[in-house]
Amino acid sequence: MLPKVAIVGRPNVGKSTLFNRIIKDKLSITDDQPGVTRDRIYSLASWMLKDFSLIDTGGIELSDAPFLEEIKAQADIAMEEADVIVFVVDARSGLTDDDIYIKRLLHKTKKPVIVAVNKIDDQKFQDAIYDFYALGFDDVIGISSSHGIGTGDLLDKIVSYFPQKEAKKEDEGIKFALIGRPNVGKSSLTNAILNDERDIVSDISGTTRDAIDSKFRYNGKNYVAIDTAGLKKRGKIYENVDKYAALRSIKAIERADVVLLLLDANEGIIEQDLHVGGYVTDYNKPCIIVVNKWDLVTKDSKTMKKWEDDVRAKFKYLDFAPIVFTSALENKRINTIFDAIDEAYEASRRKITTSVLNDIITDSYLMFPPSDFNGGKIKIYYATQTGVNPPTFAFYVNEPKFLHFSYQRYLENQLRKNFDFFATPIKFEFRKRD
Repeated sequence: MLPKVAIVGRPNVGKSTLFNRIIKDKLSITDDQPGVTRDRIYSLASWMLKDFSLIDTGGIELSDAPFLEEIKAQADIAMEEADVIVFVVDARSGLTDDDIYIKRLLHKTKKPVIVAVNKIDDQKFQDAIYDFYALGFDDVIGISSSHGIGTGDLLDKIVSYFPQKEAKKEDEGIKFALIGRPNVGKSSLTNAILNDERDIVSDISGTTRDAIDSKFRYNGKNYVAIDTAGLKKRGKIYENVDKYAALRSIKAIERADVVLLLLDANEGIIEQDLHVGGYVTDYNKPCIIVVNKWDLVTKDSKTMKKWEDDVRAKFKYLDFAPIVFTSALENKRINTIFDAIDEAYEASRRKITTSVLNDIITDSYLMFPPSDFNGGKIKIYYATQTGVNPPTFAFYVNEPKFLHFSYQRYLENQLRKNFDFFATPIKFEFRKRD
């Protein structure tokens, strides 16, 4: 396993800014509002040819703030997992009671602790570094996470604590993103999948603001679960935090191999669900529709069929997506998700030889010839697969404008039927043959 480095500290000292600078990406949300980071966020980082796992955590403080106990629990887990801990403090506000409180927690861990005195970009605050030796740690380094001052020295000190033997990189495995409107149970389902309280779960909508990567193994295979913040309609993103959370969610969809679209079985399908589902088609991702909270529904022999009919009627643009029913609370039918993820991943990368593809297209054309449209009848000379993820096919024809959308749908259905393109969209390109 790679060495793990946890970043801890009280709220608004610049932990997430430092995290983003080290990983060279804006993964953690940064904002002037304290307490923006709530869950622990993981990412791969590298320095001097040494890879390590970096963990960002929520701010720890003494006051009775929302989610304080949960945030402290997340930080405790991160500190327990970590091989090295970076304790971020604020040179401008000086040593505080919260810093003293965190110091006591850190001394109990018996782990290497490096104190990063942040916000020293102004010369007048650089002497404040020495005040933080009172915390009792040997390594105290002045930095500016915003401007990069001192971060090289900090990273040099971090990697000096790593074992000399280079850790072997693991295969990340299949990445799947859990998306949905706020409070449909994404974090609860993530925890059920992981069998681990890694993400904070609350009945307050919008608890998860960052996209959180959790690597794990199941039945001998590697996976990465990406839990995302609840997506709201574009017109309802008022706060900066919500705007950034939506951007993180979209980025999570973009980098996922498979997307799980969560619906709330207890509340039913609403307009916002349809909007969220639109992101899946925007990025041409394999999709599994997960009807969660199935335990809360009063059921009879027809309930599941009614739900399936409703989903198909409202999500016509996701007609390729299978539907699974789960209960994260009762940990039921979770295994069906993995079966679907595996099939969707394989289908999205399936390659069809040109000869076999053209045999199917020719048979389909002869079995059901096209009708005249826009002044002519389309003729398909040959087809070839030009890409995967999603499977993409180029059709060379006499005139693309002669193609009626219903005939394109017919061809798509024939390919799905013959090659089992389970849960994945298919892209067609119709090109005029010269």
